[in-house]
Amino acid sequence: MRTRPTPRQSEVAHPGFAGWTVVGAGFLVLFVVYGLQFSFGTFVDAVSLDTGWSEGRIQLIFAFYVFGYSALSAVSGHLTDRLGPSRVVGTGAVILIAGYLLWASSSSLWMVFIGLGVIAPIGMSASWVPCNATVVRWFIQRRGLALALTTAGGSLANIVVPPLAAIMIEAWGWRAALRTMALIGGIVMVAAASRMVRDPEALGQHPDGIASIVPTSEEFGLAPGVAMRTRVYWQILVMYALSFTVVFVPFVHISRFAVDLGVGAVTAATVISAIGVGGLAGRLMAGPASDRFGRRPVAMAAFALESVSFLGMATAPGLALLYPAAIGFGIAYGATVTLLPALVGDHFGRAHAGSIVGRVFATAGAMAAVGPYVAQLLVEALDSFRLAFALSGAANAAALLLAMRLPLPAERIQPTRESDTTAR
Repeated sequence: MRTRPTPRQSEVAHPGFAGWTVVGAGFLVLFVVYGLQFSFGTFVDAVSLDTGWSEGRIQLIFAFYVFGYSALSAVSGHLTDRLGPSRVVGTGAVILIAGYLLWASSSSLWMVFIGLGVIAPIGMSASWVPCNATVVRWFIQRRGLALALTTAGGSLANIVVPPLAAIMIEAWGWRAALRTMALIGGIVMVAAASRMVRDPEALGQHPDGIASIVPTSEEFGLAPGVAMRTRVYWQILVMYALSFTVVFVPFVHISRFAVDLGVGAVTAATVISAIGVGGLAGRLMAGPASDRFGRRPVAMAAFALESVSFLGMATAPGLALLYPAAIGFGIAYGATVTLLPALVGDHFGRAHAGSIVGRVFATAGAMAAVGPYVAQLLVEALDSFRLAFALSGAANAAALLLAMRLPLPAERIQPTRESDTTAR
């Protein structure tokens, strides 16, 4: 188990510590962007009924969106290291909202493709990686907790925003609802971006707000090229590529599977909400637990739970097993997503966290666009969702094997009585 120095009574966070403000800003950004993303399914039916556009083609555009923002995260992560998160996230907010507003005003599928499939991914890429990489810079001892609170914004949005979107669509129509959500979300994102500071050193502060925590030169970080030549980098990348390939399969297919089991459409939709509840719990549990017990055992537990949850979906005869499987999947998914930037920060340091997290997420996250489509092909070929869920479980079992072989990161935190940190 990785040991971590525990602050003494005198080593409490300085009352002016800005790290928690950065966490709050990241929470708001992720709440907005994932609120828009998770509401996509709520809009599809209304858009198709109003315009006559094929749901399948709209779903394909959404796949381009997921692939695009994931792949571009390597760029946004690099820019965050160079320019700082405020400029990157603020600019991304304007671009993201422009894409959604174009979609809301579109008169053809080509305009939807340009807005949602081309412009919006550029803006979306300036959210998850920049926010989490910045939090990695601000925290060492409480890194897991800080990341848990930041990423909880996405899970809370999954629970809260889609029902609100449905109410707005029913009251105003899908175009007005989408414009309203985009404009309000854009204002919140720009305001939050203005409170994001690159790292504690930029304000003359210290990681965790504790003056006695002095990072060594190693903690400031390996360059991305050096990190990519290590075995642990490729272990983390492949581990997450396996898991992320299938991560959207339940979001896209589990409610349809519930309908096939004889459940009503409204009740079936609540299974997706169960994933959101589990995701919020998983984030809030995994982050603090990984600070206390280490990232590796928590990652192993999360991938094991995800494998078992997919097996539960594959064998579920009804809601009695499907609900627990959905909640278990949400807990595991929330945990693994929270742990990714923490693992990068622990193994490769803080200075280039944006670039390294971005490179891992660009490859692994882009795979998320593949899984639901392959699952759909299996469903059409076999007239069953069960094999798709079973294969998803197998992918996470393979990720578990890689997690078991992760080395423990070298201890980089050196408590000292000195009051100043080493300059970068």
